[in-house]
Amino acid sequence: MSAISASEIARITLLQGLSEGERAVIAEYLKPQHFLSGKAIFKEGDRGGVIYFLISGEVEISQALTLSMTKSASYDSRDKSIVRLSGDEGPVFGEVSVFGKEDKRSATVTALTDCKMGLLDEKDFFNLLVSNHEIGYKIMLNLTRIVCQRLVAANQNVLKLTTALSLILEK
Repeated sequence: MSAISASEIARITLLQGLSEGERAVIAEYLKPQHFLSGKAIFKEGDRGGVIYFLISGEVEISQALTLSMTKSASYDSRDKSIVRLSGDEGPVFGEVSVFGKEDKRSATVTALTDCKMGLLDEKDFFNLLVSNHEIGYKIMLNLTRIVCQRLVAANQNVLKLTTALSLILEK
């Protein structure tokens, strides 16, 4: 399996602003992996602990439409597509299971095309941050920006949903 190159690393949003030498350090940690079109990369509720860097290809992120209210498996378990990501955009996903309180996947990710990814497990990620403070600072700054962008988008979606619901209830 081909290694992740410095130019591929330069496109990844979480790794923006790293020098060539710092990208070489990251390349040593990333484990390349390929996923075939149609393959579930992970499913909502699965154990996490790995961050995924989409190098090429396209994935879909989806979540269950309803929450499980009981231990019964009879609830509606259909998924709703949330977003599609392209390797051209340098996205990262899976970080919620690394930083969240629970080590569980919060969504399902499926390869829509053949995909090349770099995987970074939780242990290596934190070792990298601790052993190289300059890289750690840049990554955490980028992560904060990514999380803030996602929070703003989520807030806008909640506002749209509550507005739509209130308009329906007014009728």
